[in-house]
Amino acid sequence: MREWVHLVCSDCSNQNYRISRDTRGTEKLSLKKYCRACRKHTVHKEKRK
Repeated sequence: MREWVHLVCSDCSNQNYRISRDTRGTEKLSLKKYCRACRKHTVHKEKRK
């Protein structure tokens, strides 16, 4: 089942990205992406609703 998940900045806690991914039997996603609030590349972690 595909589900919308948000990627949250680990530094400032802003929800910057929204992606669709298969959530069955997977571990949480962690990517290094650009944060507009911090104005630098930071680690973004998955937050499910």
